[in-house]
Amino acid sequence: MSNSLLTFAVEHGEEAGSGLPPIGFGLVAFVIFVFLLLVVLAFRSVGTRHR
Repeated sequence: MSNSLLTFAVEHGEEAGSGLPPIGFGLVAFVIFVFLLLVVLAFRSVGTRHR
């Protein structure tokens, strides 16, 4: 079963292009990680506040 799925993926992998080059995926991932870092830094003192 997995062999046939692998064969299918190799044969049809070039037809279904995303239109985004590999460097684009890297840049999108980097931007997402920077955004998540900013969210974490924005809320870093929330857990240490005293009532």
